Amino acid sequence: MAHKFEIYKDKAGEYRVRFKYNSEVMFSTEGYTSKASAEKAIASIKKNGPEAPVDDQS
Repeated sequence: MAHKFEIYKDKAGEYRVRFKYNSEVMFSTEGYTSKASAEKAIASIKKNGPEAPVDDQS
């Protein structure tokens, strides 16, 4: 699979989500205290991401 979400624990013990494409990290989220919150973040990105506008500030 060329792209995937990963849930991992950071050094502070918080759950984070990162999105990888061809093994390269494209973005990562803030830290969450529970794994369920990280999973909700993934669901929100999947649901709302396709509709998000592009804010080109160049």
